[in-house]
Formats: sequence, structure tokens, C-alpha cells
Amino acid sequence: MGSNTYRAVRAKQTPSTITVYQAYSPEIAEPAIKAQTFVPPFSRARMTWIKPSFLWMAYRSGWATKARQERILAIEITREGFEWALRHSCLSHYTPDEKVSQEEWRRKMRASPVRVQWDPERDISLRSLDYRSIQIGLSGEAVGKYLDKWIVSVTDVTATMRQIDEYLQNGDIDAARACLPRETPFALPEDLHKPLRME
Repeated sequence: MGSNTYRAVRAKQTPSTITVYQAYSPEIAEPAIKAQTFVPPFSRARMTWIKPSFLWMAYRSGWATKARQERILAIEITREGFEWALRHSCLSHYTPDEKVSQEEWRRKMRASPVRVQWDPERDISLRSLDYRSIQIGLSGEAVGKYLDKWIVSVTDVTATMRQIDEYLQNGDIDAARACLPRETPFALPEDLHKPLRME
């Protein structure tokens, strides 16, 4: 699987973990860093989206400048947890398929605790690329597992995000690139490829 396969999971990873990103206000981020998981005022009742792509998070948060997205957190989670999420997921948009009707897809989406969507990956200038990056929405049972079982560490990477933006504003693209986390293709079991539309 190449690094620019149309749909692939690319992430910072270790043999036992994968890093995902979330952006929050300081009111949610600071207690999470202290507790090393998400605690109130974070709400378990809402869907929470995790993203393995640092640059997609930069795009979504405007380099940590958008309201209520001023703090960027790198959350290291277990590979087992990540794969559980994908095994219990449903694509957030219906794609015509001779084996699955739109009504079957709707039923599965209502029953699934995890949503998956593929959005255009971004380059360092936050321009859209011609391949996709995964976003994973957790709700219900999946949120509980994420908070209570999967999280290994929570790290504030806001300073890195803003430093990269500063380098870019000064035209120092090499320095900006040097700050990026190393994201490599994340090998998923073959049986997940078709449900996730990776083939």
C-alpha cells in the first residue's frame, strides 16, 4: 500500500499504538491533558471525531486559530482499539453497491457506534490533494471504550502546530516540514479493506 493510495490510513504509529488528533477549547483540552483522558466538560453523549492526519487537523483548525479549536491534542491509542472502531463502523455516505441497498446502509448507520468518512488529504499549504484521509466519528459504546480503554497518552501539540504556521508565514517551508510528525501507511487487516472502500 503506497503512501498516496487513494484511500489509506496514514498515521504516526508504533508497533502497539496509533496517534490521532483532536482540536478543542482550553476548557476541554486542559483537563484532558491533566487526566490523560477526556473528562467533563467533555461530553460522552456527543459524537467525537478523531483524525490520524496532522495536516488535515491543521486544515480543520486553521493551524489552531479557529474558535473552540485553539488547542490541538495528539492522542495515542491502542491499535486494537483503532481496529475495533473500524470493525464496528459504517461509512457516513452511501455509495451505490450491488450487494447493499441504501435502506440496508441506513439501518447499519443507525445501529453503528462508529462513522467513517474519507476527506481530501492536505499538503503543507493546506491545499487539497488527490487522495483521501480518514476521519472516524465515535459515539455511544465507542466513546466509552475510547476514553476508558484505548487512550495511552494525551499530548498538547498546539505549540508545534503554531510554530509550523509561523515558519510558513515566513516562507521557511523546509523548517515547517521538519516539524511535521512522520506519518506512514497503517496496515489494516485485509477483511477491513472492502467495507471501508479501500479497494
